[in-house]
Amino acid sequence: MNDTSTNINSSQASIKKILEQFAINPTHQRYEIACAMLSKPQHLSAEQILLLVNSNGAHVSKATVYNTLNLFVRKGLIKQVIIDPTKIFYDSNTSYHCHYYNEDTGELSDFKSNDMSFNRNPSLPENTVQSGVDVIVRVKNAT
Repeated sequence: MNDTSTNINSSQASIKKILEQFAINPTHQRYEIACAMLSKPQHLSAEQILLLVNSNGAHVSKATVYNTLNLFVRKGLIKQVIIDPTKIFYDSNTSYHCHYYNEDTGELSDFKSNDMSFNRNPSLPENTVQSGVDVIVRVKNAT
């Protein structure tokens, strides 16, 4: 698995090289979306990315943003974090880590997986192998 966390602070000039490393044709729209997504470690929704890209003068459609983000996920450039079917975030950090989701603010933030422990993994169904574990700890603001 490729880890983009070391590439997050790369200059925009190297974004095209990053796209090429992941076998993604660096079209203008993909480049603009990658610049927005990889500018720093962050969790953004497709709508946030659409606003960010178009506020910088690009003219990218909502469908293009969704299609490009799905391509980036399939190629391993970014990760998709599904809170529920209506709340999907795209994560520029592809290294293994866990998340806090604040139900009051809608904010998704990282925490290190070594801050959490499990006694053992569950028994897997026959003829399967584990491909990953996603941990999302849901929190609310203290009142």
